[in-house]
Amino acid sequence: MSRSPSFTARTESNVYVDPESIKKWIVAFCIIRFDLEQGQLIEECYPPGCLTPEEELDIAFSSFPDSVSQHHNRSSIHDSMFFFRTQRRGTFPNEKIPKKPNESKYLYGFVFNRQRHDERLKRGGEQKSVVILSQSPYSSLFKPLLQIMGPLYFDIGRKSIDYIAGSMSTWAAPLPGQLMELPIGNSTLKVNLPPVHSLSFNSDMAFEESASSMAPLLPTNQSIPHGLFHDSDIFGIFRGLLLQLWLLWELLLIGEPILIIAPTPPQCCEAVASLISLMAPLFVSVDFRPYFTIHDPYFARLNSLQENETFPPILLGVTNLFFLKSLRNVPHIVSVGNPGPNSGRVGFRASTGRLSGSFPNLKKFSPSNLLSAVKLKRDGPLCLMTEHKEAIWSGYVPIMKPDTSVLNRLVDAGLSPRVEESMSVVNNELLRRHFLELTTNFLAPFGPWFRVNTPSVGSGSSPFLDPPPLSGFDGDEFLGSLSTRGPGKFLSKRMRSNWLDLYRRFMKGHNFKGWFERKRAVAEQEQQRLWRQARLDADIQDFITNSSELEIVENFNAIERHLLAEMKESSDKGEGRWKKLKGDLKAVFNVLPKDMQHLLLMNPQRAALLL
Repeated sequence: MSRSPSFTARTESNVYVDPESIKKWIVAFCIIRFDLEQGQLIEECYPPGCLTPEEELDIAFSSFPDSVSQHHNRSSIHDSMFFFRTQRRGTFPNEKIPKKPNESKYLYGFVFNRQRHDERLKRGGEQKSVVILSQSPYSSLFKPLLQIMGPLYFDIGRKSIDYIAGSMSTWAAPLPGQLMELPIGNSTLKVNLPPVHSLSFNSDMAFEESASSMAPLLPTNQSIPHGLFHDSDIFGIFRGLLLQLWLLWELLLIGEPILIIAPTPPQCCEAVASLISLMAPLFVSVDFRPYFTIHDPYFARLNSLQENETFPPILLGVTNLFFLKSLRNVPHIVSVGNPGPNSGRVGFRASTGRLSGSFPNLKKFSPSNLLSAVKLKRDGPLCLMTEHKEAIWSGYVPIMKPDTSVLNRLVDAGLSPRVEESMSVVNNELLRRHFLELTTNFLAPFGPWFRVNTPSVGSGSSPFLDPPPLSGFDGDEFLGSLSTRGPGKFLSKRMRSNWLDLYRRFMKGHNFKGWFERKRAVAEQEQQRLWRQARLDADIQDFITNSSELEIVENFNAIERHLLAEMKESSDKGEGRWKKLKGDLKAVFNVLPKDMQHLLLMNPQRAALLL
């Protein structure tokens, strides 16, 4: 189980900070104070000037727990960790142009909040938040980093930002999908970053997506993450609703709006992150907000929806019960978490609170359980206004059946916190592995539309010509073919007879288009790479010998086009490639008839290539 790394700040008076290096990881470090007169105020922001006034306001409001979620704890010092996701907006002062188009659409804010209760202070206490802002959802990094930076700030103040920024300046650029060792003070953080295929394209940094992420096959290496938030505690936060995980997976798969309500920000964040992690390796296009407040500008739009209007596809995590009344037309509401005294404490798995007692026995049925479920459904989610309960309110009839064999393998560790925390890791791996297999098998029928065409020398096809396009996709034809083939052995025993409707809903939902188009783009890039390499490996004489004059002319035109493209690259590899193609172009030119050569040389640009 991950613990807070030990850390000793370096004693140098001048810590070197490289702004360009830290920009690869974060947007800013912020210190935010709750002022009794003015509300939330940003005291420190490093580097300065990186946020618009509108963004500063959004971040300040999102960096504190709702007061209604804090009534249960009156200890002298209360630390909690959570994170939020907010849209970037606004313009910088004295600038009329909006933010650059290549910047990420969202900011992730990872928060270490400290509340200090002191009856001698005005209103009985004070609170501050240390916030790490990033365009990337690297929760596996920023959580342990905050466990260092948060307490360090409250020990030594502003210098903590310099120490952390100085350490970050020595880090290499992010390597998604890989284990990285990142020095921080006298410690080293070992973190697995999420893979490229789970990250958004619209970022400052472009990562090359590997072909291995293209094919919807079950990954063989389970030690590396296959999606976002692979460190989330699925078992801990959904312990009372384990039978409903398949329903929630299905709702998120087809892009249905879901409202998750929990007693504290750490719990609602953990629930949202856990659901997103269940979708791996699918790229999730649905908007998600791990901790959403009424101050978020998007709330005004949601609150203005009429009863007959469709709620947009979004996954919201909230703690304020006001949302139950203001967002009445959300079709699916999930209540999770435990309003116990430790439910918001800092920690990795412990951040969701220790849910005491054993989880529901799947083989046990009692009339009282049935009556309780009926009463919950009848009372509706507004019953949470009087008492918090773990429940789901949804009229959706799921197609995917719960896999009780997976649930029966989960370990109930009893009441020992240490043993329970360790067993939670085991249970999370079991659940994450199952849903990874479930999602991968569900996506597998789309595999043929991502299959690349590789040039084959034996077939006589020329790698110098453009590769054929990928197979065209038609939704109706796909469903018809799939209906004949069936969903496959893994899914057939886990889905009801109307299983084809799930594919139909998925293709109409918000996740399909973004995922499918991205897969196609990666497949096309991989195909171009394979054909480019084949051109470099090919012996042009093998194609000239058995080609007709028309085919030789086609090859000449294709080689010329590829040569011009390669010459635009300034790298050493680009120079080696265009020199090889230039030799191939001359070889093809030499076997052409004299009249054809004379005609081609009339173009000055082409003549220069043949010198």
